[in-house]
Amino acid sequence: MNHIRIVVFDCDGVMFDTAEANKAYYNHLLQQFQRPAMTRAQFAYTHMHTVDEALAFLFDDAAVLEEVRAYRMRMNYVPFLKYMAIEPDLRPLLNRLRPRYRTAIATNRTDTMDCVLKAHDLEKSFDLVVTAFDVMHPKPHPEQLHKILAHFGLQPEQAIYIGDSELDEHAAGAAGVAFVAYANRALRADFHIKRLKELEDILEV
Repeated sequence: MNHIRIVVFDCDGVMFDTAEANKAYYNHLLQQFQRPAMTRAQFAYTHMHTVDEALAFLFDDAAVLEEVRAYRMRMNYVPFLKYMAIEPDLRPLLNRLRPRYRTAIATNRTDTMDCVLKAHDLEKSFDLVVTAFDVMHPKPHPEQLHKILAHFGLQPEQAIYIGDSELDEHAAGAAGVAFVAYANRALRADFHIKRLKELEDILEV
């Protein structure tokens, strides 16, 4: 893997275990509008998609949806940070990767990404962060990865992307970027890992 120049991470499910945070966040919104808590299928969808897509999926009434979106914009995400658990290998891995490799994030998060990085003191750990706000088309479209490659003037074969969902798998495939599936053997990938530390062996760092 000597040709790799940049390591790109998904956020939810890779850098952090955000399952409980996302459940708390969307269940709070549902409760505020007298809706029942998410089903397993609803959670599976919201955990992968952008917040706008998730809200449209949870609230099928257009008038209510606009109210929910307005309410969400007034919400503070900080109370939900306590439910997030950082992947224990993330900080040591980033320290080993840099400065030999560039590091970036490609995530379907939107306006909460800056808050998350700041809360975990990771603001200076990545050379570029691309969220769903920064592109016209979120994952599974490859635009986020294309944007990262263009920013650094790199070719697809010089990048590797770590993700945990089908959206990540499809984005990497469409971008022509090597894909590392994190804790999900069901995905088609160039590599499968259970811990981020295993990337050290793949990249020989």
